[in-house]
Amino acid sequence: MSVTSNICKSIICSSLLLASAVNAETLWSDNSISYLKNVDDFQLLENDNINVITFEHASGHNWGDVFFFVDRITASKDDNHGRYEETYGELSARLSLSYLTGTKMAMGPITDLYLAGTYEHDTGNNDGFGFGFNNYLVGVGASWDVKGFSYLSSNVYLAENDDTDNDYQLTVAWGYPIELGNHDIIIDGYLDWSSAADDHKADFHFNPQIRLDVGKYFGKAKFFEVGFEYSYWHNKFGIAGLDNENTLSAMIKVHL
Repeated sequence: MSVTSNICKSIICSSLLLASAVNAETLWSDNSISYLKNVDDFQLLENDNINVITFEHASGHNWGDVFFFVDRITASKDDNHGRYEETYGELSARLSLSYLTGTKMAMGPITDLYLAGTYEHDTGNNDGFGFGFNNYLVGVGASWDVKGFSYLSSNVYLAENDDTDNDYQLTVAWGYPIELGNHDIIIDGYLDWSSAADDHKADFHFNPQIRLDVGKYFGKAKFFEVGFEYSYWHNKFGIAGLDNENTLSAMIKVHL
């Protein structure tokens, strides 16, 4: 077991232990299920009928924060492609340096600094052919106070990859609510940039969502949302020569 994966596991395990500790305080928490149906074609997954169901958990605590999601992707068999199934998940946890040191780690727009770890797991089946991987990312992160954003965070990682050479990754996540009269719109998402290595190109993924809070019209604000997800890849999975991929998906999201 490498140093990177051991440190990543330590960060995640420590975060989960702190979550269950007596003096741990949960400041906020959200669980949701989303359904996405692609409007445009994917480039690497070319089946006619592709569906994605996502479970997400996000929570903030006095000791840091946790984000967890699982995607279940299915694609029906068609004239040119076999049935495709994939489960992909990530578990990310950040330990607040302010909490660990007892000293507020804030400067300018930065409200806190963190030790950050992410575990990525994938298992798939392409017409009977199975594949999967386990990646471990460890690094540092920051939370930002920027006008208009409900949250803005950034992390820089060293990634230990199963199937490719190790690289570095920058992840930025944001949430930006907009009120237009009686209408509440949520713009959130993330971007990932990974550095190049001997066996792969640098790749970039920009993945925003725009959703309307439909539940508000029926007295259940922040419960049921509809909207779109846009996914833009450059050098997807670091594959040299792969054209950019632009995919638009319609979506619904229910907060549990």
